[in-house]
Amino acid sequence: MAKSQITFNKKEKEKKRLKKRKDKQEKKEERQANSVGGGLDNMIAYVDHLGNIVDTPPDPSQKKKVSASSIELGVPKKESQEYDPVRSGRVEFFNDQKGFGFIIDMETKEKFFVHVHGLIDEIKENNMVTFELEKGMKGLNCVKVRKV
Repeated sequence: MAKSQITFNKKEKEKKRLKKRKDKQEKKEERQANSVGGGLDNMIAYVDHLGNIVDTPPDPSQKKKVSASSIELGVPKKESQEYDPVRSGRVEFFNDQKGFGFIIDMETKEKFFVHVHGLIDEIKENNMVTFELEKGMKGLNCVKVRKV
């Protein structure tokens, strides 16, 4: 008869593996025996009418009725702003060679970009101007710029 192919090292590893599995099973049984009714009812949490997490169900008298039509999905629509399209401002910076600059709106004190293609009259720094705004690639741009 041939000798067994199981070496001493393999036997020791198998013993350790079986002992580890047995210890794990014993710990599991011990936890189950010592647990206090860990059913679903103990794991449920509720949110009250103030948004706090509590363990008691919410009071039905505190409920508010919400109509489905009042719920807005997505981004809310902007309210249209009625304003005069012609604005007044002051040229803060303008480079004739490069053909661009910035105008400060007198009402809102915001800076807007202006390009030479949006000019009706020639402008220089510190000139008072009237202009209209147009959406550009990087924000609002001044167009129809006239010297006052």
